[in-house]
Amino acid sequence: MMYTLYYAPATASMAVHLALLETGAPYELQLLDFEKNQQKDPDYRRLNPNGVVPTLVCDGKPYIETAALMMLLAERHPAAGLAGTPEHYDEWRQWMVYLSHNLQATYRFWFYPSELGYATHPDEVAHALQTRIEKIWNQLDQHLNARGPYLLGAQFSAADLYLTVLMRWSRNMPHPATEWPALYRLVQLITNRPSWKKMMAIEGVDVWPEDQTA
Repeated sequence: MMYTLYYAPATASMAVHLALLETGAPYELQLLDFEKNQQKDPDYRRLNPNGVVPTLVCDGKPYIETAALMMLLAERHPAAGLAGTPEHYDEWRQWMVYLSHNLQATYRFWFYPSELGYATHPDEVAHALQTRIEKIWNQLDQHLNARGPYLLGAQFSAADLYLTVLMRWSRNMPHPATEWPALYRLVQLITNRPSWKKMMAIEGVDVWPEDQTA
């Protein structure tokens, strides 16, 4: 069983790369150079009409959408525990959809003003998006503080990988996710996993948080 992951460093494809590493399944990487706009190349858009990453080719067929790809890997490799244990599955699936539809979708507007029809965000729009993201941090921090250290309590899952990748995106925002104590505790747990360290080395991404060693 061989997978091919089309990726770009520091993007949402990091989460799928992590999931692949956690499964131990063989895979190959196909780098897309965003500076050269390779994600918009017609050949690639035949795989992913949206012209974004990640795309995962599995059994010769391309699949897209970060959360869906992580769920696919969890189902195909149950021994990796990406969905936690069987009794956690419904809650895990809920978290995966929540992160995709709420947090990642809001980030899309934050990083790409053109999605809302702007060249750059007006101050009030930027403030509204920042407030929206910080509200999500508040909710997640409260949950982890009450039930953590992972989203499923004591049980690690791919939802924690996904959330940590999305938290990394906040590092240059006015209030990064690591300012929330329970979220920071999760960051420390995930960035110390072998899969995270290997993924960072392969993709050549800067160490984060800055006070951690590679």
